[in-house]
Amino acid sequence: MSRDRNRLTVLKLFLLFSVVLSGCSLLPKEEEALTPPLVEPVQENYSTAKAEKGTITQEIKGNGRFESTAQDEAIYKDKNGRISKIHVVSGDVVKKGDILVELLLDGLDIQVQEQALAMEKAEYALREAKLNEENDEKTFELAVLQYKLEQKKYDRLSKQYDSRIIRSEVNGKVTFVDTLKEGDLIEPYRSIVSVADPTKLRVVLEVNSSDNNVAVGSDVLLNYKSKTFNGVVVQSPLSAPITQNQEQANRNNRFVYIKMDELPPDADIGTLIDVRIITEQRDDVIKIPKGGLRSFGGRNFVRVLEEGSKLREIDVEPGIKSSTEVEIVKGLEEGQVVILQ
Repeated sequence: MSRDRNRLTVLKLFLLFSVVLSGCSLLPKEEEALTPPLVEPVQENYSTAKAEKGTITQEIKGNGRFESTAQDEAIYKDKNGRISKIHVVSGDVVKKGDILVELLLDGLDIQVQEQALAMEKAEYALREAKLNEENDEKTFELAVLQYKLEQKKYDRLSKQYDSRIIRSEVNGKVTFVDTLKEGDLIEPYRSIVSVADPTKLRVVLEVNSSDNNVAVGSDVLLNYKSKTFNGVVVQSPLSAPITQNQEQANRNNRFVYIKMDELPPDADIGTLIDVRIITEQRDDVIKIPKGGLRSFGGRNFVRVLEEGSKLREIDVEPGIKSSTEVEIVKGLEEGQVVILQ
């Protein structure tokens, strides 16, 4: 009996173990882990340029314009004047002697007439005194002095009265007319009209404060309607004469004046012209593109590529710069590969 129970127990355990094993066979098999592919390191692409020897030119470029070297200003120099009529507008062509401006001088016409009368009376008194010169020499002398005095007064008033009409002193073109109207007061020494001679031209170029060290005598290349002309700097902010006129002083500090070897036949006042001033040129120097020079914290340096992939920083001393290149005075040799920014 006891043996039968033991056999039964062993049989049950065997059946249970078989069921467990069969259940495990139904579970999916685990996939084997894939081996990751080998990734090659990415090679960084640099924009580079070789340091090379050559010529570098430092220059100033800009749009200049033609202006006249012979200009006349219609200026009223006395006081108490009013505008009667301005006879011209900008762009008008005038001849020497043409009327530019007429002024009203309050009461001056009456003063001139009164002084003319006073001079006639003095002249009459002089003639009367001359008849009695032998009997009364002193009266004659006083009459002469009085007549001369009245003549001087009349001449001064007449000159002032004649100044109400301002005429052009040159043949030329009207380049400026003030925005004054009839009846407006005009203060002394105010410029009302400007007339310029269009046959006497130069080129003027406005420069930045960083470029105002242009030297007189610097060569200039000018391009006008696709034709190249040569010129020379005749005045710069460094060479401008000292003046008490603040307006003129400010102008002198901002402009470079250029004389052309030959004027274009159709050049006119105010016409634009391309200007290129060569301020310095050096030959047989090491130079690189401007994008290769780096600066930080007062330090100038370049990054060079060595052996195809190694980077190295080198301190350098820059020289003059053109619009696209920079001279390297010290620190770099010809042929070295520079990484550009």
